[in-house]
Amino acid sequence: MPQTILIVDDEKRLVSLVQSYLTQEGYRVATAYNGKQALAVADKEKPDLIILDIMMPEMNGYDFMRIHRTEHDTPIIMLTAKVEDDDKIIGLELGADDYVVKPFKPHELMARVRNVLRRAGKSEPTGKTLKVADLVLNRDSREVLVGEHSIDLTPSEFDLLAALMSAPGRVFSRLDLLDVIQGVRYERTIDTHIKNLRAKLEDDPRKPRHVETVYGVGYRLNKG
Repeated sequence: MPQTILIVDDEKRLVSLVQSYLTQEGYRVATAYNGKQALAVADKEKPDLIILDIMMPEMNGYDFMRIHRTEHDTPIIMLTAKVEDDDKIIGLELGADDYVVKPFKPHELMARVRNVLRRAGKSEPTGKTLKVADLVLNRDSREVLVGEHSIDLTPSEFDLLAALMSAPGRVFSRLDLLDVIQGVRYERTIDTHIKNLRAKLEDDPRKPRHVETVYGVGYRLNKG
């Protein structure tokens, strides 16, 4: 069963970005947007790790840790824009296992997640293979099958498809997908990649049955 990671941050776009990366890595993700909400979600979901912002409305990250730590020893990665040593020391004294400063590179955060889970004695995530309808994607081998046929994708096309397959039916904006591709700065570049991806996936790219356009919003993967 996939490990569960709780993301707690009041920046919804950041939560969506981190969720996409974690899901692609094979983790199950729960979310909360303030410390008070996070207490309830943590009690319900029993996460294997928590990614926790410090500065949030209603209840900040420090207060969340003070309460959560009275009953749970869940590994916690503090995620914050504050860089003063005193803030870092407070977080570590309250029981944080690691500390990541915004802005950060998503791949760095993923490495920190794996390291903290490893130190906590938790196994690697499962779910390296995604399957939706007749699409199969393997993140380790970076192979994609449509039915029984293997298709060749560029790195960007593969990463986009992995993001879409990680949450079938969810609408990803162009900005969401832009965050998936390293080094790409223009939203309309996503349209070009999607067009090329459809040419390889679809029987008729003009009438796509896998990657759907949600006009005025972005793209989603048909659940099948």
